[in-house]
Amino acid sequence: MPHADRAEPITERRTIRVASVPSSHVYVQHLAPITDAQELPRVERLPDPDPDDPDRPAGARWWPPTMLEPGWVRAHPDFDLMHLQFGFDARTPAQLAEFVQALRETGRPLVYTVHDLRNPHHPTRDAHDAQLDVLIPAADALITLTPGAAAEIRRRWGAEARVLPHPHVVDLETVRRLAGRRRPRARDDEFRVGVHVKSLRASMNPLPVLRVLVEAIQELPNAVLQVNGHTDVLRAGDRYERPLAEFLHRAAADGVLELHVHDFLDDDALWAYLVSLDVSVLPYRFGTHSGWLEACRDLGTAVIAPDCGYYREQGPVLEYHNRDDDFDAASLRDAVRSAYGAPSPTPLSVEHRSAQRDSIARAHALLYEEVLR
Repeated sequence: MPHADRAEPITERRTIRVASVPSSHVYVQHLAPITDAQELPRVERLPDPDPDDPDRPAGARWWPPTMLEPGWVRAHPDFDLMHLQFGFDARTPAQLAEFVQALRETGRPLVYTVHDLRNPHHPTRDAHDAQLDVLIPAADALITLTPGAAAEIRRRWGAEARVLPHPHVVDLETVRRLAGRRRPRARDDEFRVGVHVKSLRASMNPLPVLRVLVEAIQELPNAVLQVNGHTDVLRAGDRYERPLAEFLHRAAADGVLELHVHDFLDDDALWAYLVSLDVSVLPYRFGTHSGWLEACRDLGTAVIAPDCGYYREQGPVLEYHNRDDDFDAASLRDAVRSAYGAPSPTPLSVEHRSAQRDSIARAHALLYEEVLR
């Protein structure tokens, strides 16, 4: 019989080394746990390689992602599995097949999180569909963010995706700091509606939405329409949109909206902008999921979202009809009136987001362990 005082052998905690594409994106950073679970394997994510010097970490710049190169996969034995999130927009299906083949040859599983079933940067869906036709059947495990997206994956490819919710986008200390800025809106308070046209992705067709909002806002006492856009879209640059720019500058001159033209906002400025709004309108005509929506949930900003994609499954939204070229103006007016009459949503608490993040991190660690078995 073993001696009663003999200690049990210490089992070393396993480390799983993940090549994330990318690793510096805020979504991926927030897959790390707040509280480390000692009973789970430790997950280490390789830093993004510098696209100009793949032997060096990239820092903030990760695109184009070097980890998608078959040569990089074969030359780097220092990871256990590949987890693809974003960044393959410019890859042909043949190039993605070569990337998958390199993983197979070197014995590394592929985990793929299906964020987009329709690429917001592509004007048509054909190229992205062809990419998904390679990646989804090849993946050893699939993740997506909503039950609706999982059902679409099952319907189109006969594959099962695990549904794990989107973690917080705004860093939790900022959520805590800005939470005190939210106060219940009184009847005579300003009601501020924001539309952010940014650099005008292909999925955005803001002009019809803005024409309706200008009219709807003027019908509501103390309501203000604020439009923010990047300089290269609204003043000068490769992305200059003349019809949109002329409409917005004319409407601003007429006093029916506030126009803010600026370059890229850093995080502090972006979160301050979002928390200043009562509601943010997403002018998308196609898409799947939205990090912008999650940031609004972090900060207590209501969201009016189109009924394309699965935005309503990410969290509570006011919905209007906008799918491809089928836009219903009346449904947008109704959504604005509903937001105007509703109390402001409560920001998701730091405690809720922390617990959710730990749960998501745990699910990823267990999934990695599963595919490596």
